[in-house]
Amino acid sequence: MKKLNLYNHSLVFKILFWIALVVSYIAAVLPQDMAPQIGSLNDKGHHILAFMTLSLLLQFGYRIKSWYVFFLLLGYGIFIEVSQLYAINRYGDVQDVLADTVGIFIGLTFHKYLKKF
Repeated sequence: MKKLNLYNHSLVFKILFWIALVVSYIAAVLPQDMAPQIGSLNDKGHHILAFMTLSLLLQFGYRIKSWYVFFLLLGYGIFIEVSQLYAINRYGDVQDVLADTVGIFIGLTFHKYLKKF
């Protein structure tokens, strides 16, 4: 059986990563009543899903080390929360950064598992 190499599609993952990054930032700074809802997930679920996706796309697109992905995305999560202090009808929340961290760890764990296949 042929092994699926997701790294062969790194350009696609790079493009998807940058699209996801821009969309996640726009969604994070839009006024609360205009922000998109994904299913029945609560705010923390959105953070976990977004950062899990970003960490997977970043690793498959750029093949960088897990610790580097962790610190880049943690910095991005903090940047979002600081940006929300200046956005209309939004506020920064330390618990959102914790949810981001959970999402990053889940994404890193999935990546470790998926790259074996």
